[in-house]
Order: sequence, then structure tokens, then C-alpha cells
Amino acid sequence: MLISACGLVCSDCPFFKKPCSGCFEVKGKPFWAKEATPNGVCQLFDCSLINHGYRSCGDCSELPCQMFLDLKDPNISQKEHEKSIAKRIEILRST
Repeated sequence: MLISACGLVCSDCPFFKKPCSGCFEVKGKPFWAKEATPNGVCQLFDCSLINHGYRSCGDCSELPCQMFLDLKDPNISQKEHEKSIAKRIEILRST
């Protein structure tokens, strides 16, 4: 099972393999970040791996930080987002 820096299960993602090979493989630059962020890097990957040198957000004592809570897929409801956050935190804390 391939887990992203923010706890998403890459193999569960419909974009896995096409056009994304997982955040570690693309060095935090998934296709959606090119338009959504100023530097083209996922904010959570940038914070956890690049800025703090963590293996993932799971290494951060502030999990879930405000950025983690605020970064939401606009295609899902708030309830789905909250459920996703809980699942991702559980995954990150168990690795």
C-alpha cells in the first residue's frame, strides 16, 4: 500500500498511475498542484518533507494542523472531507 505524505492511499486514488505516480515519486508536484499552488508543490508535502524534513505529516506533533484541515478537495462535501481527515490521521499515526 502506497501512502502519500498526507495519509492518502495512493492506490485508492483514480489518478494514481495516470497522471500521478504518488507524491513521493513526483516530489510533491502532483498534476493538480501546478494550478493550485504558487510553486506547483503540494502545501502539505512542502511543509512536512521539504521544510521540516519529516517522512510525512504523521511525524508532526501538530497533526492535524490548520493547513491539513483546510486543504480540501473541492469535489467532496464537508462531511466527506472530515471523514477523510480522520482516516488519514489514523493511517499516518499507525505508520
